[in-house]
Amino acid sequence: MSFGRLDSSKPPRPMSEINVTPLVDVMLVLLVIFILTAPLLASSIKLELPKADAAPSAQAPQFVTLVVNASGAVFFNDQPIDLAALRTRLLQTATQNPDTEVQLRADARVPYGRVVEVMGVAQKAGLTRIGFVAEPPR
Repeated sequence: MSFGRLDSSKPPRPMSEINVTPLVDVMLVLLVIFILTAPLLASSIKLELPKADAAPSAQAPQFVTLVVNASGAVFFNDQPIDLAALRTRLLQTATQNPDTEVQLRADARVPYGRVVEVMGVAQKAGLTRIGFVAEPPR
């Protein structure tokens, strides 16, 4: 009696195919690295700029302050003003320096329509840089 296999089949052949999954993983990682580093490499143009003895600009950015209090009254640089006079003052300011910033402060109880009305007057005058001043919570 023999205790071996009765069928004489050949042993399985070794697998000769390449496992593609690690290759794809490595390629995707490299692709992400190249995507992130390409803009850094493209913008690194080295220049030697000429030297100049010009004084830096001492002109600070100009701004005007518009305040709308709780009753809806408008103040231009802490002076009460009506909308008609505000239009002329803002037009004068815009002709002197069109880059003047408008700092708008409005009470929390002022209706939104009143704030938009004051903003519209400033924009029609040609002052498009409008910043809203707020206080951080305590």
